[in-house]
Amino acid sequence: MVILQDYNLTELTEFLTSNYGVKPFVARQIFQWLNRSVDFDGMTNLSKTLREQLKTDCVAVASRIVQTLTSEQDGTQKFLFELFDGNVVEGVLMKYKYGNTLCVSSQVGCRMGCKFCASTLGGLVRNLSAGEILSQVTSVNALSNDRERYVTNIVLMGSGEPLDNFENVVKFLQLVTSKDGLNVSERNISLSTCGIVPRMRQLADMGCSLNLTLSLHNADNEQRKSIMPVTNAYSVEEAVGALRYYFNKTSRRVIVEYTLIDGVNDSHSHALKLASLLSGITVHVNVIALNPVKETGLKGTREANVKKFLNYLSALGVSATRRRTMGQDIEGACGQLRRRYLEQNG
Repeated sequence: MVILQDYNLTELTEFLTSNYGVKPFVARQIFQWLNRSVDFDGMTNLSKTLREQLKTDCVAVASRIVQTLTSEQDGTQKFLFELFDGNVVEGVLMKYKYGNTLCVSSQVGCRMGCKFCASTLGGLVRNLSAGEILSQVTSVNALSNDRERYVTNIVLMGSGEPLDNFENVVKFLQLVTSKDGLNVSERNISLSTCGIVPRMRQLADMGCSLNLTLSLHNADNEQRKSIMPVTNAYSVEEAVGALRYYFNKTSRRVIVEYTLIDGVNDSHSHALKLASLLSGITVHVNVIALNPVKETGLKGTREANVKKFLNYLSALGVSATRRRTMGQDIEGACGQLRRRYLEQNG
């Protein structure tokens, strides 16, 4: 099946004119419908004959919301998206004063093997196409009747490692920032990686202006290997070096994500190691207590220790703040809702 949301306006026009004899202005109409997450039946200004032809071998909207959970604590919404082939991925909408941030998935599952993450428990099933990533944004936008865009900020931090699906993620960035499409500024997009160094450097060389986040979680190579196997391929020094390279090339903000796990990475010595590793780089550290995942057996650091860790970093001259833990009552951590859905549906 051809996923029409994979195409930009030029590509879609060429595809539709070549295969269906569609006029360019009709192709533009279809493109506009796709960016509003409208399926073929809802494209009311198209002939029924054309709609039926397109249905036979094309997918209009690459995902649909099949389950929504809303946090009673903070209003965070978690969505389960079903893809055209029956696979499911997750997204999380977090509401802030400055706008709504949607965390999107880039893969079905993940092969990175991080010990604290539910997304990787079943391994990698497949990559998402650019249109399947985009459709998560358009589907959530469609929930609102506001004329203004509902999703104002995007975070590539859901299920999967974005830089392990590099080509499709780059195409998604081109689609979502296109003036013909949703026209989201790259400055309103963040990408989080566990540290695939060559791809981080490639992003910098491409002139990207998104915000890059390194999910570090431990500054000691041997200790990080035990929770993040990617360290066997790329050391913490290499990963932070790539982060520095990105900042120097793009002048865009870079962030280190540091999730505190009780008894694993939350001591004074860990703070010292982190401060030493980040010395000389303009970076901000987001500290967050682990959002527990039952299957991993790991626990988030206690509140008192979170405050201590932040104080350690402050005393060491590291710019750091605590990132709010959102959606705990709806299992906000990546992969948890998908895992429950798969267990219930066999």
